[in-house]
Amino acid sequence: MKILVPVKRVPDPTQKAKIKDGHIDLTGASWIVNTFDEYAVETALRLLENGADNTRTAGSEIVVVSIGPDDAAKEIRTCLAMGADRAIHVVAKDEEIDSLAVVKVLQAVIAAEKPDFVLMGKQAVDGDANQVGQMLAGKLGWPQATFAASIEMSKDPVALTVGREVDGGVEYKKVPSPAVVTVDLRIVGPKAVQNGVTPASHAYSGEGARLPSLKGIMAAKKKPLAATKLADYGAAAAPSIKELSVTLPPPRPPGQIVADIPTLVKKLADEAKAL
Repeated sequence: MKILVPVKRVPDPTQKAKIKDGHIDLTGASWIVNTFDEYAVETALRLLENGADNTRTAGSEIVVVSIGPDDAAKEIRTCLAMGADRAIHVVAKDEEIDSLAVVKVLQAVIAAEKPDFVLMGKQAVDGDANQVGQMLAGKLGWPQATFAASIEMSKDPVALTVGREVDGGVEYKKVPSPAVVTVDLRIVGPKAVQNGVTPASHAYSGEGARLPSLKGIMAAKKKPLAATKLADYGAAAAPSIKELSVTLPPPRPPGQIVADIPTLVKKLADEAKAL
């Protein structure tokens, strides 16, 4: 089985954003793998391994693809160090791409790679657009399941049963191969991924993606990382959406202390117009 995992490098969201000349100033920013994409890599690994003895299913492959500038190779290597087998780096400046450009590139990559499944984060934590997964499935004409909180794989025929948290509880969708699945944060729960190989009694430790081991980091240096360009996939550096300016929201007025509940209700009704 082959799983393709698109990943994006993003500025570390724990750093305070700075705005300069109407745009977010990323000078000196620290870059990381988008958290949800990192969870997608973890999910792919759990689907293709026996978690109890850390062995991989024979003939399986995880391919990471990322679109970004030259120095995004560092974040791609992080995914390889986690356990992905090889990577494709489509070199492009961040301002040259948008969701549609990404989809066009991924379509071409998928046509060449022919993966059984595409696993990706539900959204990037910098733009929070939540568009690529759905657009990609639509362009491919593939079934899709979004916001996966749990995944169970069946082998005959190959399909994924995806649990999604909805307002009324959990909704389950079964998607056959090939399909696009986007993952939410709960997918890295101790027993959120079941592949029929890892014993049902096994529980992964922690509530996040695995940290690359020293052995994995050293191995990642030798794993294939192909560098390509947008033009190689028939895409142009001409995004449909352009950022015009960024401004901070107006500061909130200071809070007020009220003497009692009737006064609070009156202020909410008369001043805040919230009632």
